[in-house]
Amino acid sequence: MFKSILVPVALDHTRNVNAALDIARRLLEEGGTIIALNVIEAIPGYAAVHLPANYQEKGRSEARAALQAELGEASDIKLDVVTGHAGRTILNYAEQHDCQCIVVASHRPGLQDYFLGSTAAWVVRHAGCSVHVVR
Repeated sequence: MFKSILVPVALDHTRNVNAALDIARRLLEEGGTIIALNVIEAIPGYAAVHLPANYQEKGRSEARAALQAELGEASDIKLDVVTGHAGRTILNYAEQHDCQCIVVASHRPGLQDYFLGSTAAWVVRHAGCSVHVVR
């Protein structure tokens, strides 16, 4: 049983979100916290200068609304949206918020994953806490 569980949610791949949250709830000790985290990929500075000033804040707001819609009225889950490289940001967030477990959804690996890797694979290889992968 864990006191704090992080569930990364990629809004473009939400097919396993409910399964991941169900597992997180089963692993959570009474009075614990589940955090659903969406990571928005950082826009390189050379591209960001050509975007409106409020572009990133608007994107973060839209992502938070989409995450809330995806999770529905789940009052037992804390939502957060951050910017950065998905794998590294998930691990840094878990460490900074003392998460004891990460429940991450993954697709079935294909040939492209052996060359490029996936966020779930990165998290599994580099996490300093327990990781549960949902397929």
